[in-house]
Amino acid sequence: MEAAKPADAEPLKLLVERAYRGDSARQGWNHEADILDDERISLAEIETMLADPAVSLLVARGDDGRLTGCVAVTRKDDTLGYLGTFCVDPQRQSAGLGRTLLDAAENDARSSGLAAMEMTVITQREVLIAWYERRGYRRTGETRPFPVLRDPPLRFVVLEKPLTGA
Repeated sequence: MEAAKPADAEPLKLLVERAYRGDSARQGWNHEADILDDERISLAEIETMLADPAVSLLVARGDDGRLTGCVAVTRKDDTLGYLGTFCVDPQRQSAGLGRTLLDAAENDARSSGLAAMEMTVITQREVLIAWYERRGYRRTGETRPFPVLRDPPLRFVVLEKPLTGA
């Protein structure tokens, strides 16, 4: 794993879209293509993340140097990080890279003094929620609204994991 660089912005956008949306996403198990069909993230959002000192955006690369996965940790306060922008190229899913990225993100957060990690997952994505729960994340009981109005409305479940003592 390595820190993403500004030159990674466009390849990161392509990776995230390929992993979450459209037919390419259906090649993997972890996608939102059956729930959502709009843009997952804009290039401007990625560029903003890369410039934000509160965001640590890690990337994985294949032997050819192309991006194969990414994960971001955003410092919310002195003790809490938010895990997001987490994806693995659909053709490389189910080979352990997701777990490696998650471990790297948690270690990075821990080393920067964070005591817990939070994330949100669309409530309908029970298989993904179960994957996180197997890795120590627990439902907090809180839900949050999806940022874009949908019919039917979507909501996020909030998951959290303590990073101390882990």
